[in-house]
Amino acid sequence: MPGEGQNGFEPRVFSGVQPTGNLHLGNYLGAIRRFVELQETHPCVFCVVDMHAITVWQDPVELERSTREVTAAFIAAGIDPERHIVFNQSRVAEHAELAWVFNCTARMGWLSRMTQFKDKAGKDRENASAGLFVYPALMAADILLYRATHVPVGEDQKQHLELTRDIAAKFNNDFADRISALGFGVPGVGADGEAGASQGYFPMTEPLIDGPATRVMSLKDGTKKMSKSDPSDLSRINLTDDADAIARKIRKAKTDPDALPSEVSGLAGRAEADNLVGIFAALSGRTKVEVLRDHGGQQFSAFKPALAELAVEKLGPITSEMRRILADPGAIDQVLSKGGARAREIAAKNMADVKKIIGWLAD
Repeated sequence: MPGEGQNGFEPRVFSGVQPTGNLHLGNYLGAIRRFVELQETHPCVFCVVDMHAITVWQDPVELERSTREVTAAFIAAGIDPERHIVFNQSRVAEHAELAWVFNCTARMGWLSRMTQFKDKAGKDRENASAGLFVYPALMAADILLYRATHVPVGEDQKQHLELTRDIAAKFNNDFADRISALGFGVPGVGADGEAGASQGYFPMTEPLIDGPATRVMSLKDGTKKMSKSDPSDLSRINLTDDADAIARKIRKAKTDPDALPSEVSGLAGRAEADNLVGIFAALSGRTKVEVLRDHGGQQFSAFKPALAELAVEKLGPITSEMRRILADPGAIDQVLSKGGARAREIAAKNMADVKKIIGWLAD
C-alpha cells in the first residue's frame, strides 16, 4: 500500500509545482487536488520548485508573484501547511548540493534520452541552458533529499521518476560498502518477512499515478496538453478566473458537430469531446461512463452550460480563497519560511549523511 513504508524506509510523499505562468485547471486536477487527498494518508512535502523555473529565463518580479500564487493555490485547495511541509525550493540549499552529486552520478546517455529536454529545447539545442539538460538530476535530488518513498506523477513525468530510481540505484551500488560501513543502509525485508541485506541509502521511489482525467487538454486543441505557456488564454481555465471567465472559455471551447455518444468507445477520435467529458468526470468525481450515461445524446449546446456550472461550483471557492490569501503576501512568505525551516531539518541531516558517504569532509 502507498501509505506503508518501503521495506524499512519511513513513508513520505514529495511533489512540486513550477511557479511559471498562471496555474490552471490541469494543474489542479492533475496535481494539486491529488496533493490534498494524499495529505490524509501520507506525511507530505510540497515544494514550489523555483530552482527548476530558471532553466529558462524568468522575470524576477513575475517569479516572486508566481511563487506566492502557487503557495496560495496549495492552501486554498486544502493543503494544510501546519500538518505538512510547504516551502519554496531555493530556501533549502541542499537541493543544489545533492543535485551536483547526482550530476556526477547520472550518465550523459541517461539525460540525453529525456524527451522533455528534446521538447523544450526544440531545434536550437545548442542555445538551451545547461540547467535545462541536467534538471532531471535536480528533480531526483528534490525527491531523494527527503528519501521520499512515493511521488504523485502524471504520465509525462514517469520518465523522470525512472531516472530518479536509476540514480538512486547507481548511488546505492557505487557506495554500497561505504553505506554499510557507516551503518546508513536501510535493511531490506525478504519475501518471508525476515530482515535481509541492506537496500542502500536511498529508496526506490514509487510513482502514485492518479486515475482517469489527470491529463487535461487544451480547450482549443484536444490533442495538446493544457499549458501555462499557450499564447491563447482561451486554451485554459486559470485558477484565478472568475465565474464569467470560466463560463466564457467553456462556451468557446472547441468541439465537433456531433452529439455526445452514450458509450466511452464513441469518444475515440474525438479529442475535444473526450477532453470535456473527462473534465466533467474529474470535477464531479465520477467516471466517463457515468457522465455519458447522463449526458449521452446531448448536443454541446446543452452539455457546455452544465460543465460551466459544475466548474464554477468546484473552482469558485478555491478562486475566492486564493484571492484572499494573495492579498496578504507577508502571510504567504511566513508559510514558506516556516516550511523551509522544517524542510531544512530533514535535508541537512540527509545531506550530511551523503557527504560522509562520498568522502566530503564537513562539520
